Amino acid sequence: MVQVPVGAYDCDVLVVGGGIVGLSTAYAISRSAPGTRVTVLEKEPGPARHQTGRNSGVVHSGIYYRPGSLKARYAVRGAAEMVKFCAEYGIDHAVTGKLIVATERAELPRLHALVQRGRENGIPVRELGPAQISEYEPEVRGLAAIHVGTTGVCDFSGVARRLAEASGAEIRYGARVVRVDRRPERGVAVRTAGGDVVRGRVLVNCAGLHCDELARLTGDEPGVRIVPFRGEYYELARPELVRGLVYPVPDPAFPFLGVHLTRGVDGVVHIGPNAVPALAREGYDWGVVRPRELAGTLAWPGSWALARRHWRYGAGELRRSVSRAAFLEAVRRLLPAARAEDLVPAPAGVRAQAVLRNGTLVDDFLIKEGARAVHVLNAPSPAATASLPIGREIARRALGMLDAVGREGTARPRP
Repeated sequence: MVQVPVGAYDCDVLVVGGGIVGLSTAYAISRSAPGTRVTVLEKEPGPARHQTGRNSGVVHSGIYYRPGSLKARYAVRGAAEMVKFCAEYGIDHAVTGKLIVATERAELPRLHALVQRGRENGIPVRELGPAQISEYEPEVRGLAAIHVGTTGVCDFSGVARRLAEASGAEIRYGARVVRVDRRPERGVAVRTAGGDVVRGRVLVNCAGLHCDELARLTGDEPGVRIVPFRGEYYELARPELVRGLVYPVPDPAFPFLGVHLTRGVDGVVHIGPNAVPALAREGYDWGVVRPRELAGTLAWPGSWALARRHWRYGAGELRRSVSRAAFLEAVRRLLPAARAEDLVPAPAGVRAQAVLRNGTLVDDFLIKEGARAVHVLNAPSPAATASLPIGREIARRALGMLDAVGREGTARPRP
């Protein structure tokens, strides 16, 4: 058992996870309460190695999200703040706007519903006909579209690195947490795989793909299981075919946006993602299988309920995963000029999707508190876009908890 003697704390707030949400939390704490000692533990050799650094780099507007939800509030606010942060620190970014395109008549009511949702969320939206679509994207075809002017792109890995530098936190890379000892009257101590023990008054769990496991290590029942979904991407060999960002009309029954076209800050056009179950929490291709993690997913009742409910949708995603022709078919709905040779395999990402016991996909941010612990249990897209306001919310909870338990003892000086 790891003991936590009073007065022997290494820090006030101990953050586990060096992705953009964990680093934004450390940054927000330093801004809100200067002098608070923060330590960030990240198991990789650098920041943003998983969800933050393996996405399409889109700064989302917030148009998709239910008005009043945390996702809607944080995305709208976060998009403006992210652009300002990038400009202030010289991080590559651009506000490009994007098209959401209906290619079938059955999609038109959903497209009109998005217009209304955007207006309710305070987002400027312009409705377009086929000829106007061509003015924005000459190679894209559709029956109708909307243009969302506040959408953009940025280098989220660069944002994470800058947050790490500006936070003033002690950041320990290569520090995988393997054990947690929490005592409400004493604090929290964690042991890393390297044998180090780090002690703090309050723990913040921003462990992403492993957040539910860390919650259980802490002694809290998360009530959800992270089911990993791999997002598979291609790059477009002829990037000149796409000027900016082009999305299909999403199916509101799923938290995935469908195969879309994204020109990043580097000029590369990514196509995807295709969403399939991953066989490991960091299963970036079909060859990565971790039996213990896979068994944990299969043992969760929600995984089977989810499969029964959405097997037709899942079958389509699996078909596109194993068949480039099927993937190309999805791309050509938006971009008829695309050819098979235009699809160049690109690195995949894995989404940490929280699933309830009854098979419901958790659609919004989910933050729970335990004794001396704040757990971020679902941080779906637009988490990177909204990371600055999310970080402030997590920081608010952690600092409130810190005030409640008192700041007894003195954090030990860094070696």
